[in-house]
Amino acid sequence: MTFDTIISGGTLVTDTKSFRADIGITDGRITAIAETLDGAAQTIDATGKLVMPGGIDSHVHLAQPSGPEVVMADDFASGTLAAAFGGNTTVMPFCLQEKGKGLREALTAYHALADGNCHTDVSFHVIVSDPSAGVLGQDIPALVEDGYTSIKVFMTYDDLVLNDRELLGVMDAARSSGAFVMVHAEGYDTIRFLTEKLERAGKTAPYYHGPSRPVAVEREATHRAISLAEIVEVPIMIVHVSNRAAIEEIERARARGLNIRAETCPQYLVLTEDDMQGDAMEGAKFVCSPPPRGTDDQEACWQGLIDGTFDVFSSDHCPFRYTEEGKLTPKGEKSFRYVPNGIPGVETRLPILFFEGVTKGRIDLNRFVALSSTNHAKTYGMYPQKGALEVGSDADIVLWDADLTRTIRQEYLHHGCDYSPFEGLEVTGWPVLTMLRGQVVTQGDTLASATPGGAYVPRARSPHAAQ
Repeated sequence: MTFDTIISGGTLVTDTKSFRADIGITDGRITAIAETLDGAAQTIDATGKLVMPGGIDSHVHLAQPSGPEVVMADDFASGTLAAAFGGNTTVMPFCLQEKGKGLREALTAYHALADGNCHTDVSFHVIVSDPSAGVLGQDIPALVEDGYTSIKVFMTYDDLVLNDRELLGVMDAARSSGAFVMVHAEGYDTIRFLTEKLERAGKTAPYYHGPSRPVAVEREATHRAISLAEIVEVPIMIVHVSNRAAIEEIERARARGLNIRAETCPQYLVLTEDDMQGDAMEGAKFVCSPPPRGTDDQEACWQGLIDGTFDVFSSDHCPFRYTEEGKLTPKGEKSFRYVPNGIPGVETRLPILFFEGVTKGRIDLNRFVALSSTNHAKTYGMYPQKGALEVGSDADIVLWDADLTRTIRQEYLHHGCDYSPFEGLEVTGWPVLTMLRGQVVTQGDTLASATPGGAYVPRARSPHAAQ
């Protein structure tokens, strides 16, 4: 048998096992896995390296409308470039429905931004901000049949928040069509109340973003989202969980037999609320929602990654530059409420999880692969096409040097943002080659091909949501 490419001499790592083997690749797919292979036009020597499924980041924001005065720092070209250099081969950004418009219209415009510009494969979640009768009864069922099988809803933000009746309507439509629902769980009215109270007291610096969204705000919304899902009998994913109290709500729900999934992110493992204390507007660089918490909540998030409470580990990459079109918007200097919510992190997600998790002995290699790739593919209807080292799977592969130590510096990163919230963090373990469907995209610090080769990936229904 002849191959286009053989990856030889490496240690293969999946979500369940690790073993020494060669991988044969033909026409963009894995066609053989054996102790020794030969007969290829190209051989990549992976001796001393880990060979893993390419990372899948199922929670990123790219080229998303952010208001009249603010511009998101990453489009599809820069965002997927950064993702590839970070060891990722698929990212899943959010297509935002604007008020008064249909989902299909939003997707057509979003595809136009992505087509021909992606260095990784992409697949879209759809944000429902205006759940009209047409959206619920026509758009959602039709889009699910077309492979758009996940929906996100927000319990906060002025232009995105849905009330309980609207949340129930979306959940019910999802249940009927087999869509999987992702929930941003923070209580809108409570945040407004606390924000106004802090502003009256003159507490307007970026640091007060945290006190305006305390743990109780997330805990209450998590409990409410779970309760609504229980009423409709629909599984949901609680995204970017940041604290022990919210984790306990999820654990109690699972103990009652409910199908509740959960996600956390790097900012809840290595940042704290104190990072928003920076001089002047420096704290704005760390403003995201939910905000970073304290060290006890960090430990709770780690325990959730270890014991399986968290199904996936995502970046929630939502980048804004430290300029007047981003974090330094003039209104933001008047009050933290106007500072754009979000931080960059798609390129550093995997190195942070590997170092803090694997290198420090909190999780093993197989759990790393599950959290960073395989569980994303399984959760969102892409497995085993993605997230697997199996014959027939896409040859989406990352070679990893477990001994390579690097310090995270903005000057070395490839995103469109002008800072990293993880600046100066030294990590051991770094991707040294990223391959998308059999083609090398990045090798070391070099982009192998300037021509973006990523494609859109339609998905099956999530196994959690399929009827």
